[in-house]
Parts: sequence; structure tokens; C-alpha cells
Amino acid sequence: MRKDEKRGFEVNFNCKGTTRYLIVVTAVTLLLATRSPAQEDTKSEKSEQSGIAMRLYAASTVLKEIMGTPDKAIPDKVLGDAECIAVVPSVVKVAVVFGGSHGKGMATCRTARGWSGPAPITVTGGSWGLQLGGQATDLVMLVMNQKGMQHLLSSKFKIGADASAVAGPVGRDAGAATDWEMKSELLTYSRSRGIFAGIDLNGTAVTQDKDETHILYGKMIPFESILTGKVPAPKESRAFLATVRKYVPEQIQRGSLAKPEPK
Repeated sequence: MRKDEKRGFEVNFNCKGTTRYLIVVTAVTLLLATRSPAQEDTKSEKSEQSGIAMRLYAASTVLKEIMGTPDKAIPDKVLGDAECIAVVPSVVKVAVVFGGSHGKGMATCRTARGWSGPAPITVTGGSWGLQLGGQATDLVMLVMNQKGMQHLLSSKFKIGADASAVAGPVGRDAGAATDWEMKSELLTYSRSRGIFAGIDLNGTAVTQDKDETHILYGKMIPFESILTGKVPAPKESRAFLATVRKYVPEQIQRGSLAKPEPK
């Protein structure tokens, strides 16, 4: 009886131990299963935010490097008259047969309180010089007047069809006889293989990147609200905006959006 009872006790004890083990394993499994989606979402969100920060940094670097060569940079007067500046680092070819291209960048515009927060943009378009090995090309676009500004605020337009554009003059001492002074809506530039020059971007579509806008600002905000200064610039954009202000100080801003509103 005692052996049986003892054996029974041992069997019972082992069953309890096994049950406890299974309960613990099940609980841990359920906990991991419950937390994994949230952890993955958090990881994905951090990765997306890091991507935005890197793009802002890249846009700042492109502008610094271009303006760091006075004899080959965008003329000061051109920058001084621009309503908006858009920088798209590393546009790449996405279709070999048709020479398509795609890139993401940032745009900022003048307001009565200085440069607006950056608005994420996407450019998709034609071949313009990407055929030679398919190398990445940096783009800079300047909106030169109110009409061009309205096209940008619409959050979607095509260069050439909706907004007129010409290759911008290069060199800070560029001559006065330029198309920009004839009120072109956009001036366009490119940099590839170390060469910076004006470029024809006709056929290129410029649209608001809604996904990246949501990531950068925490929600979807219309282009007009961002570029007219109705929302504060996020902290991630400080370096980019500081670079813009360095080369276009607020005291020399002559764009129409920088003018005080009539009382």
C-alpha cells in the first residue's frame, strides 16, 4: 500500500509538474504571439522614420555640395527670387526599356515667418540623362513665381504640361539674359557624375508623397497646409531647413509668400 501510494504520489506529482510546464510554455507562447505584431509595427515605424531622416539629411547634403562650388552653383539672385526649393537626392532609373525614373525628396516654400516645414514629394518621369549606366542623379527644382507655386500646392502636376520649366542658369555670376527673368514657373537642375547643370525635366510628374507625409508629421496633411506654414516643421527637418536658410537668408527673401499680408 505504501509503495503504491508512494508511486501514486510520485506519478501525481510528475503530472502536476508537467501540467505546470505546459501552462508556462503556453503562457509564454501566447504572450509572444500577442506582442509580436506590436513589436513589428514599432520596429517598422522606427525604420520608416529613420528613412525620412536620412532623406532629409541627403537633401541637405546635396544642397550644401552644390552651393559649395561658387562658379558652378545656383546663382544667388535666382535663389533669392525663388518661391520654393525642392531637392530630390538620388533619382534612379526604374525601367530600362522606356528610360523611366523615380525619386523621393523634400520641398519647402517661403512664408511670412520664413521657410515652411518640408513636404515629401515623389518625382516620376522620363529619361533625362539617366541612360549612361543608370547612375543616380540629384535633382533641384526652384519654383519661381506664384503660378508655379499654385501648381505645387495642388500636390500633383506634370512639368511641361501643367507647369512651364526651363534648365536653370549655373554660376553665381550668371548673365542677366535668362529665361528665369522672363517668369518661367520652374527652373530645374541636375547633378550626375559630379557635373551640375540645368536640365529639361519636361514630362516629369511631381506629386505629394502621402505615405511619407504621414510618417513625418504623424498624420496626413495637405501640401498647402505644410508649404504655407500652417503646421510647425518637425524636429527631423532642422538640418535641412538650416541649410536652406544658410544659402537663402530670410532677410533677402523676395518671394511673394514672404511678403507681409496687407492689413
